Amino acid sequence: MGSMEGVDGEIQPKSYWRWSKHDFFPEESFQNWGTYKLALSQTCFRIKDRFVSRSSDSNELGELRKESEYEMKKCLTWWDLLWFGFGSHIGAGIFVLTGQEAHNHAGPAIVLSYVASGFSAMLSVFCYTEFAVEIPAAGGSFAYLRVELGDFAAFIAAGNILLESVVGGAAVARAWTSYFSTLLNRPTNSLRIQTNLAEDFSLLDPIAAVILIITATIAMISTKKTSYLNWIASAINTVVILFVIVAGFAHADSSNLKPFTPYGAEGVFRAAAIVYFAYGGFDNIATMAEETRNPSRDIPIGLLGSMSIITVIYCLMALSLSMMQKYTDIDRNTAYSIAFQAVGMKWAKYLVALGALKGMTTVLLIGALGQARYTTHIARAHMIPPWFALVHPKTRTPINATLLITIPSACIAFFSSLDILASLLSISTLFIFMMMAVALLVRRYYVRGVTPRVNLLKLTIFLLIIIASSMGTSAYWGLKPHGKIGYAITVPFWFLGTLGLAVFLPQQRTPKVWGVPLVPWLPSLSIATNLFLMGSLGAKSFERFGICTLVMLIYYVFFGVHATYDLAHQIPTNTLESITVKERDNLKVQEPNPIVS
Repeated sequence: MGSMEGVDGEIQPKSYWRWSKHDFFPEESFQNWGTYKLALSQTCFRIKDRFVSRSSDSNELGELRKESEYEMKKCLTWWDLLWFGFGSHIGAGIFVLTGQEAHNHAGPAIVLSYVASGFSAMLSVFCYTEFAVEIPAAGGSFAYLRVELGDFAAFIAAGNILLESVVGGAAVARAWTSYFSTLLNRPTNSLRIQTNLAEDFSLLDPIAAVILIITATIAMISTKKTSYLNWIASAINTVVILFVIVAGFAHADSSNLKPFTPYGAEGVFRAAAIVYFAYGGFDNIATMAEETRNPSRDIPIGLLGSMSIITVIYCLMALSLSMMQKYTDIDRNTAYSIAFQAVGMKWAKYLVALGALKGMTTVLLIGALGQARYTTHIARAHMIPPWFALVHPKTRTPINATLLITIPSACIAFFSSLDILASLLSISTLFIFMMMAVALLVRRYYVRGVTPRVNLLKLTIFLLIIIASSMGTSAYWGLKPHGKIGYAITVPFWFLGTLGLAVFLPQQRTPKVWGVPLVPWLPSLSIATNLFLMGSLGAKSFERFGICTLVMLIYYVFFGVHATYDLAHQIPTNTLESITVKERDNLKVQEPNPIVS
């Protein structure tokens, strides 16, 4: 896709704001009804082709970037990434979900929920860091999965990434309104509009929609200026966090920790699966690798450094809240503000509310940056119309992609409650992180054209054992949380599957700069913990996840597979129309073009 076009024999730059059919559907399959019908008749063959295709590091870093016409500006350092990591986490997760889950599921043991989810998140951070250093592309996990697990797996991840982006922004924006109400000394829902809609959709939130639009606008103007704003807001927020921790422990009452696990281990892990949402911001940092000046140095510092600090802060804040107030009295919307009011520090609730607002604002700012870059790379691969891949020539930011995420997110924030959004977001996030761990094992143990076929078979068997045993452990936990027999079967199988990788398969690839330690044990443990936390979520989360996945697959069959197939093979229209049904039946899946989408 070029950035120039001919006008009266002269080469003129294309306008960024263009709306032709070709800008949205340039692929041959969508040129007319005839080519589309023919493409649909090849659907099974094309799905098979996309299922076995693989991209390459060079393609993700080179050819696909041309779809954006202009390069994003390399303006970020490890310092920016470290603060981006900090700013992308301290928001709705800790300030809202802590109170909600302590009250509903974990009690004072909410601190253990943060430990469990933080441990799982750190394992995923290791995987993300190795990929981000090796493939510093804006696509993040989408790009990594295209290279290692193929086009179809990447599409499933892409759908969940877009879902996570839209729902995550809406969840934080809803929480923003709750704390803004507290800052004004008004009831939590006083700024929302009561309607007669269904229970979880009856409180309309226009403020949440407005704050999403404002933060997205700032992110579209300049990446570096957004970073400066994040520094200032995060620095102020750090002061508030230190106050919450110190003042919270100063007013602590150890009797509030009894009973420590009122809902048992089941409640602890159920809460861990929900508060995992609070750790999800680090994947946005990985998407900024394309704008980082020295990815091999800056990304490990930014990702691992910020995540280590965040995990400690979360645990301390959760513990201070549980010691300040009995879990049954913790407010589910503005927990920290109400807790300080309860211990006689009424003035402190305004400081906490202000800090929470600043924290959630930076989460929305960085979310707008990272999510748009995910979307940009997905559009570069033509899984959504490539119009959304365009980078503005002046701001050097993906404005179209930002709008694609912001508009539906604002609509959802206007209608949906936070608890509905958080459970859906957590399962989507956990699913992607699990796939990332699988992709890392594939990257270490398999290189196309180098790895013997027998080793590929062994790798497949061991991965299936690891995944199946992890799913078995998760399912058994969901069915019999107090049982033991099932674990005596599933855990040894997980161990044997991981041991098989370590003993019987040589690693085919060594990281060039930075790599995950203790492979295959840490990635395998990441698979197990993510699947376990997924199993701790309620049935409704899986129902919504299943419905969303079904919608994604319908989209893929009617659009995604044909757009990506055409991009990969660049089929001329006359060739496509000349293929007969008999010839299509005889087609074999060939080794894919390295320019795969």
